[in-house]
Amino acid sequence: MKDESTTGIPGLTRREVIKTASLASLAAAIPGGVFAAGTSERVKVGLIGCGGRGTGAAVDAVNASPDVVIAAMGDVFPDQLKWSTGQLKEKVPADRLVVTPETSFVGFDAYQKVLATDVDVVILATPPFFRPVQLKAAVEAGKHVFTEKPVAVDPLGVRSVIATSELAAKKGLSIVAGTQRRHQNHYLEIMKRVHDGDIGELVAGQCYWNMGALWIERAAMNWANRIVKNWSDMEWQIRNWLFTGWCGGDHIVEQHVHNLDVMNWAFDAHPVKCTGMGGRAARTDPMFGNIFDHFAVEYEYPNGARILSMCRQTAGASENVSERVVGTTGRTYTDSSEGFIEGARPWQPAEASPNPYVQEHADLIASIKAGKPLNEGRRVAESCLTAIMGRMSAYTGRALSWDWAMNASELDLTPPHMEFKELPPLEVPIPGQTPLV
Repeated sequence: MKDESTTGIPGLTRREVIKTASLASLAAAIPGGVFAAGTSERVKVGLIGCGGRGTGAAVDAVNASPDVVIAAMGDVFPDQLKWSTGQLKEKVPADRLVVTPETSFVGFDAYQKVLATDVDVVILATPPFFRPVQLKAAVEAGKHVFTEKPVAVDPLGVRSVIATSELAAKKGLSIVAGTQRRHQNHYLEIMKRVHDGDIGELVAGQCYWNMGALWIERAAMNWANRIVKNWSDMEWQIRNWLFTGWCGGDHIVEQHVHNLDVMNWAFDAHPVKCTGMGGRAARTDPMFGNIFDHFAVEYEYPNGARILSMCRQTAGASENVSERVVGTTGRTYTDSSEGFIEGARPWQPAEASPNPYVQEHADLIASIKAGKPLNEGRRVAESCLTAIMGRMSAYTGRALSWDWAMNASELDLTPPHMEFKELPPLEVPIPGQTPLV
């Protein structure tokens, strides 16, 4: 897609915003409330992206620390802001929800307005396409960040996130990502043991996010509202972002990134090449946008080990969301609720892990209070590129290397404009015909 698209800021393109200082950096000049390490002040959180995940993350942040208050909110859509505010009023104590009409914002520039308030931390939970620009603006504005995954949908966005994470390190700011397995006790202990050599040299692995159909009712409702409420293409595609390739990245990036992140964690590396395949076999209705419903990718890691990656969203099919790592003397199994090691040095947890969705926020707040920034920006960006290169391979039918995807790919999924008006039709990728860019 062309790079001349706007960002909702007159005269600025996405590429220009990523490469240069965004307008949101003006917020750095406004006296703010960057939380002082070692104090007991309130931690003011701003929510950017008021959908279900963003609202849930705000609740998790409040549950993570008695010092957290939700102080500002922003979303592209007024109805989402209203819905989220209502949900938070039901789920968060009144003295912890201090958002006012003056700190509630709507529109494409809502994120800038949240950043211009005196919040200390922002939660980025907008559709994935928007996260690289918003993360950059947040760090430039001097804010600590919790960003949902994925943090990018294309190589351009990945490069931006890596650069932003380096800027955050220089400024002493924390970036914690929504890869909650990194904050879950049985994953942490198993990965420590893997890195200590408890299963020997790693030789293979498998990871899966095979599940039933997802968000069918939402997709149908959005399709109907597109006609009944006369939504523009842009509004429909953003509201239907899970099924819009440019906006959500496809489910291998949006969802399966969790499992691929575990593989990178286990191997303490990113893959060097991949070959993928996939398609759109069951979810063919136009209301499902232009994403695939299944992928299978083989990744090769620097030591020559290969892993099999599968993800699927298909009703009536077998389900499996887990990871398995094979070593010369043992093997691991992990999923969201359990994990163990079999082989020469077996292990299993004695008790269940605390809620990782809350723990990731607790770890973020602890890092801020201790003055010891926790920066997960590069590693989540690399896990996202792992998923992105798998998607690119499946879409095109071509094998590709990490070095090419990271350094040479010119793929930029930015739409022609960022306004509520018509867009070119969504095209479903066809392996062997879709070009590798």
